[in-house]
Amino acid sequence: MNDKTNLSRRRLLQQVATGAMLLPLAGVPFANAYAADPLVTPDDPTAKALKYVEDASKASGMKPGSHCGNCALYQGAAGSAQGGCAIFPGKQVKAAGVCASWAPKA
Repeated sequence: MNDKTNLSRRRLLQQVATGAMLLPLAGVPFANAYAADPLVTPDDPTAKALKYVEDASKASGMKPGSHCGNCALYQGAAGSAQGGCAIFPGKQVKAAGVCASWAPKA
């Protein structure tokens, strides 16, 4: 074999080895994107303590017009059906819901 063939084969093997080592890292951003946080249920102990309901129209004693979607603690995108909340880390709340910790957005 000539030197040019040996260098090409060596370069190919190095690239394959490097690619094989980096392959597990390729899925990391996608794994997090599909691992959605679970929804808070009204049976959750924190939700019960804060009187969380999934439908603000069925809440009693809350300020009219208040719901998670217009709360300062809501971390979901504007217009989204559900999103994160600072009160319930690692969980999502429905934008139409409300709890006793509701605070108007600034």
